[in-house]
Amino acid sequence: MFSPLQKARLEYKPRLPKALRNPLLLEIQKGEPTQAYADIDELKKLFEKSFSQPIVSFVQKDKGKEYQPVKIGVVFSGGQAAGGHNVIAGLFDALKTFHPNSDLIGFANGPSGIIDNKTIPITEKLLASYRNQGGFDLLGSGRTKIETDQQLQASLKTAKDLSLDGIVIIGGDDSNTNAAILAEYFLKNGCSTKVIGVPKTIDGDLQNEYVDISFGFDTACKTYAEMIGNIARDSLSAKKYYHFVKLMGRSASHIALECALKTQPNMVIIAEEVADNDKTLKEVTKEIADLICKRAESKKNYGIILIPEGLIEFIPEIKLLISELNSHLSESSDHFEAFNKLNSSEDKIKWVFDTLSNKAKTTFSTLPKVIQEQLLLDRDPHGNVQVSKIETEKLLLETVKKELKNRKDFKGKFNAQCHFFGYEGRAGLPSNFDAEYCYALGFVATLLVYHGLTGYMSCVSNLTKPIDEWEIKGLPITMMMNMEMRKGKKKPVIKKALVDLKGKAFQELKSSSEKWQIEDLFICPGPIQFFGDSSLIDVPPLILTLKSL
Repeated sequence: MFSPLQKARLEYKPRLPKALRNPLLLEIQKGEPTQAYADIDELKKLFEKSFSQPIVSFVQKDKGKEYQPVKIGVVFSGGQAAGGHNVIAGLFDALKTFHPNSDLIGFANGPSGIIDNKTIPITEKLLASYRNQGGFDLLGSGRTKIETDQQLQASLKTAKDLSLDGIVIIGGDDSNTNAAILAEYFLKNGCSTKVIGVPKTIDGDLQNEYVDISFGFDTACKTYAEMIGNIARDSLSAKKYYHFVKLMGRSASHIALECALKTQPNMVIIAEEVADNDKTLKEVTKEIADLICKRAESKKNYGIILIPEGLIEFIPEIKLLISELNSHLSESSDHFEAFNKLNSSEDKIKWVFDTLSNKAKTTFSTLPKVIQEQLLLDRDPHGNVQVSKIETEKLLLETVKKELKNRKDFKGKFNAQCHFFGYEGRAGLPSNFDAEYCYALGFVATLLVYHGLTGYMSCVSNLTKPIDEWEIKGLPITMMMNMEMRKGKKKPVIKKALVDLKGKAFQELKSSSEKWQIEDLFICPGPIQFFGDSSLIDVPPLILTLKSL
């Protein structure tokens, strides 16, 4: 069933940048060989066939050539992000532009669909119900990593059995790393199937000199900003609660920064700044308490505080604690089996406490029991603490409450509500920006396969300019990589992008934040707009707009 708005969005026709309007006339132009972000020698050994590939751009010829039909498989990998269906729509339409007999098939339920050869034929009739829609439900998604010899062999067999010319992996930094690993494996085994990645993650931490932003970020931030604006208006009306709002973004604070610029809360904590200044939990608590005391002097016992999901990992003493926990409880650790034999949370807490260094013990012992338990939950797919399940907003609420109680001069009132905005932003109807960005990314991915490239990421940049001026490229995935510890072992991964503390977006925040603390300058952005004036419907993320100034 479709709502009237969903039906209207089905009819929306995403615009293509000028560079993609005649794809049959495009030919590749290769740049200089690339290196990796770091750990070059190690990565050269791991990617013997695909390392040092050049960045490719496209130039238009006067005359095109005839192209043969191809068959491409596509897969969603990792968490949802608005616009994924438009990547597939772009792939499909581009394939049919090159040759009407080209085929697109989807792998069901994520990368495991490649391993198990579970496919869904994608037809115009099937796709018609998913154009410009949110979610990943056309195919489903999953977090399986294609990394073991058995998984790689099974994937190779699938590619050969289906006679695939290409596989497009729509995912984040780890999923695109998987694309590079799969591309390298196919090359080493004489398989002609090309593997292309598409940059997806609402966290916004897949960006660099060439990738302006990952898709889904814009829609997620606009969704969260609407809710923050609504809560701010409620806070201003009731004048009785502080709202501690935790926002998605484990490894970086891009979402918190973008939402703060959109809504102007009384305070936003940027995790990268906390780490840069070596702020302790006590210092972060003191800053929040100072704000509350200052506002109380103006008879304002209410407000909005934004907290990034990954903050807890950026606080130095907790970062040390989490590092030790990740090491001690990884599958390759000698402690792993002993820990998993324990049943009660009390036994697990005591056992872990005894294995920690003195400094980590001190930190662990000061945390509320509920936070201690959350730190010991099952590991995430990388073998690390599941930061998303740690209720950082509640931890800060408790430490602030305790700090205020100890302040004899605090005469105000402190009542607080906690919120976590996560899944609410991942699968909504994509903004016009994400709808068109994703559609173009799908077209570029098809171009890369047709021009025989593998181990590349589809790239559409210059996104703050009018769509006509968007630029297209192919980026070797290895150029973004370094080596990191995962499950106790060093593995190749794409380097995550943190908030640039010297960048214009953060500096804009810093120049305004003191004024926001006392004055109620909340902005209520309202819901995402799809129809109307271009200034309402075609606005890119603020962090990109500010960067381009």
